[in-house]
Amino acid sequence: MSEFNSGGFMKFVVDSGSTKADWLLFNNKQYLGVYNTLGLNPEVLNTDVLVERILQNEEIANLRTAIKEIYFYGSGCSTVHSKKVMRDALEKVFENADFFEILEDTYAAVYATCHDLQPGIVCINGTGSNCSFFNGKEVEQAVNSLGYLAMDDCSGVDFGRRLIRAHYFNTMPADLKSKFETAYNLNADFIKKNFYKEPNPNAYLASFLPFLIANKDHDFLQAMIADSFQFFVDHYIKQYPNHSNFPVHFIGSTAFLLQDEFKTILKNNNLMAGVFYQKPLEGLIELHQK
Repeated sequence: MSEFNSGGFMKFVVDSGSTKADWLLFNNKQYLGVYNTLGLNPEVLNTDVLVERILQNEEIANLRTAIKEIYFYGSGCSTVHSKKVMRDALEKVFENADFFEILEDTYAAVYATCHDLQPGIVCINGTGSNCSFFNGKEVEQAVNSLGYLAMDDCSGVDFGRRLIRAHYFNTMPADLKSKFETAYNLNADFIKKNFYKEPNPNAYLASFLPFLIANKDHDFLQAMIADSFQFFVDHYIKQYPNHSNFPVHFIGSTAFLLQDEFKTILKNNNLMAGVFYQKPLEGLIELHQK
């Protein structure tokens, strides 16, 4: 992907979570391919760190003067302040770009799942979580997310927190606890260092999700999944009037890898399961080719 037509109109379409970001490169309306960086969340990272993460990808760095437009859909881009932090970082990297659209990652999820712009409830359950209603024209938010400290229910962050607490409160069954201790460094000082001294504590919490996925058939974890998702249904999805009349779509690794469990709970709540995508890339490519 290092070769491109420098005479074309180059743009990046970025889908970023807290853990990783996908950079879709277009020349006019032609999709050329995807690059990857670490996640770019302006709520937890400052401008300098954002710039450093972008430039760590050498191919992106080589394109910095060729890019004219940036469409950025990202976690943490819901406030005026966070959008400014993100824009400042992008302007430092892409010095010739003259158009920046910075929207929260909800819009990437909506464009990917609500085919032909049909109304639906759109949930993001990845490192963090969110839930919106798309009325066919605009995105409506019933619950404003307060980030990983107060919310992000039924996400990698949520399950990481639950697993650590279950270990430290000695409520995790012995067989599961033994596996957990083998898989991770659970020293209290190490955990607290990652919580308070290292960047992206939310991504650190989400790093425990693979353990839950690998052992999800254990009764203890089945109950944990059911409890977390039922809370998400009650406090997020059911905030929208007539929630039973619309499909409920999902984006993100947590939802994608637990979709069988999610579908069961949706059915138990008389909700219609929509599509489950790990990433919204396919929908974003189709949108921006138009």
